[in-house]
Amino acid sequence: MPMTQEIHVDIAPDGSLKIDAIGFSGSDCELATAFLEEALGEIQSKQKKPEFYQQQRRNSAQRLRR
Repeated sequence: MPMTQEIHVDIAPDGSLKIDAIGFSGSDCELATAFLEEALGEIQSKQKKPEFYQQQRRNSAQRLRR
């Protein structure tokens, strides 16, 4: 069963934002949040979670020829 993918946006009282991509691996999290980062403006800091460094799982099959 695939993990649910979500994007959480937390807005602090001072107006700063925190964007958290949940359920993504590899660079998929950056692709998923790029539209928000572009729309919201300047990025002050960015932290990559351990999931960023995991390989992306793709559904693929290989056939061996004999």
